[in-house]
Amino acid sequence: MTDPAVPASGNAISRRTLTQAGIAAAGAGMLARRTAGAQESPPIVPTGQATAERVQDAIERIPEIAQDLLDRSGVPGMSIAVVYDDAIAWSGGFGVRELGNDAPVTETTVFQLASVSKSIAATVVSMMVSDGSVTWDSRMSDLDPGFALSDPWVTREVTLADLFTHRSGLPDHAGDILEDLGFDRDEVLRRLRFAELQASFRSKHLYTNFGLTAAAVAAASTTGSSWEDFSEQRLYQPLGMTATSSRFDDFMAQRNRATPHVRNGDTWTITPQQRNPDAQTPAGGVSSTANDLAQWMRLQLLDGQFEGEELVGAAALVPMHTPQSVSNLPADPATDHAGFYGLGINVSYDQFGAVRWGHSGAFALGAATAFTMLPASGFGVLALTNGMPVGVPEALCQSVVDLVQTGEVSGDWLERIAPAFAALLRSPYDKGIDWSTPPENASDPLDNDAYIGVYHNDYYGDVEVALDGDALVLILGPDRRSFPLTHYDRDSFSWQPTGENATVRSGITFNMSATGKSTDIWDDYLAAGGPGMLPRVK
Repeated sequence: MTDPAVPASGNAISRRTLTQAGIAAAGAGMLARRTAGAQESPPIVPTGQATAERVQDAIERIPEIAQDLLDRSGVPGMSIAVVYDDAIAWSGGFGVRELGNDAPVTETTVFQLASVSKSIAATVVSMMVSDGSVTWDSRMSDLDPGFALSDPWVTREVTLADLFTHRSGLPDHAGDILEDLGFDRDEVLRRLRFAELQASFRSKHLYTNFGLTAAAVAAASTTGSSWEDFSEQRLYQPLGMTATSSRFDDFMAQRNRATPHVRNGDTWTITPQQRNPDAQTPAGGVSSTANDLAQWMRLQLLDGQFEGEELVGAAALVPMHTPQSVSNLPADPATDHAGFYGLGINVSYDQFGAVRWGHSGAFALGAATAFTMLPASGFGVLALTNGMPVGVPEALCQSVVDLVQTGEVSGDWLERIAPAFAALLRSPYDKGIDWSTPPENASDPLDNDAYIGVYHNDYYGDVEVALDGDALVLILGPDRRSFPLTHYDRDSFSWQPTGENATVRSGITFNMSATGKSTDIWDDYLAAGGPGMLPRVK
C-alpha cells in the first residue's frame, strides 16, 4: 500500500532545467541588474511572474498541499501535473482510484474531464481554422442547414464562435435534462429549436453544453468525419495523448481508471450511476490523464508549437484566448475583477495584471477537474479528481499559482471556494419543500382517472401519467422510463428524477378543469431545463 503522505508516483524536473527557464522568464529583473552598474542591488523578481526557483519550491510543496486537500475534503484521489518552460516539470498522483481498493492514483490514471473538454474542443476547432477548413465566424446555417434555434434570424446568423463562447441566447444548460432523460445527441440538438431563447443574441453569457456541442459537431462534419474520430486524429495522436478519448466506452475500458464518487453528508461512496457524457462529448465527454493533458497545455503555452512542429497556427489560437463574453459581472466594478470567456476557455486578469487561462470541469455524479495557465510565464498546473465537485482541484491550482507568483499561498483556498461549489450543487428546481411529508391539512387526491393521460410539449415530447398496479407513475423519455408518483396535497405529487441534474424530489402539479379532469401539468424539474408546462393531449 502506498504511503498516503507522499505522491504515489511522480516525475521531477531538474534544477538545471528550471534555472535555464527562469532566465528567460525573469527578463525584467535581468535588465534591472544590468543597469545597476558597479553597485549591485538584490535581484528584482517581476511581480506576479513565475520564476524557476518559485516553480521548484511549489513542486516541493505539492505533496503537502494535495494530501491536506484530500484529507480535509474526503475526495478519494487526485492526479496533478505542472508544465513549465515547454516541459512537464512534475506529475504525480495521490490517494486511491476507488474507495475500498488500494490501487493508487498516478499521473497516468484516466479521469473524466467534464467541462475541461470544452477547452480541448476549442483547440481542435482552432486547428481547423488554422487549416482554413472553417473560420470562427462560420455560420451554423452554412455548416449544418438542419440546425435551428427558436428565432429564425438567430438561426441564420449564429456562428461557431457564438456557440463556443455561450452567447447565442440559448437558456443556461439547455438540453442537459433531455440528455438525462435518455435522448441521444442528434435528438437533443434537434430539440434546441423548441427552447425559447433566454437573452437577445450576443447580449449575454449563458453556459450551454449542447450549443457548444452543436458547433463542434458541425465543424467536424466538414471533414466527413465524426467529432470523436477527428479529435483523436487531429489532436490526441499528434500530441502522443495515447490514453485520451472522446468516447465513454474507451474510458470504461481503461484498467488504470478513476472511479467516480459522490458525497452524501460527510460520507463518500462510489457513485451509484455512472455518468455517460457521449451525447455532449465535445463539451464534457473527454477522458484523459494528467500526463496527457500536460502535453495539451504545452501546445497552448507555446502558441500551437509542439516538439518543434507547428500543429496549429498562433493566429488561429488568438480568438480562443481573447475575451469574447463577460462570464462574471463584478459586484463592484471599482474593486472586483470581471470574469471573461474566450472560446471554450476562461480568460481572466489577476491582481498583477497577468493573463490567466483556465477552466473547471464538474460532474455531480463524481468528477471534478481544473487547470490554470499563466501564458506570459509559460506555466500551467492541472488537477484531476474522482469526487463530485467540492473545490479541491481549484484549490490545488490556486495554491500552486500563488506559490509561483509570490512564493506564498495567500490563504485557505478550499475554505474560500467550497461555499461556491455548495451553491452550485443546489438544485435550481429545489423549492425547499419536503415532498415526502404531506402538510397536516393535506387534501385527498381525486380518483386516478382524473390524472391519467398523455401530456405533451415539443421540447420534452410525450409525458404519460399511468397506473402501475394501483399506483400512479410518470413515464417519460425515449426509453419510457417509469417513476412512481407520491401524493402530496390534492392535485400535487412528487417524484425522484435521476441523472446528472437530479438532486431532490420534483413537484408536479395537475391543473384541473371544471369537469374534474386535468388540463395540463407543471413540473419543477422539467421547468429547470425547458418548458415545464405540458398540456394534456386531447
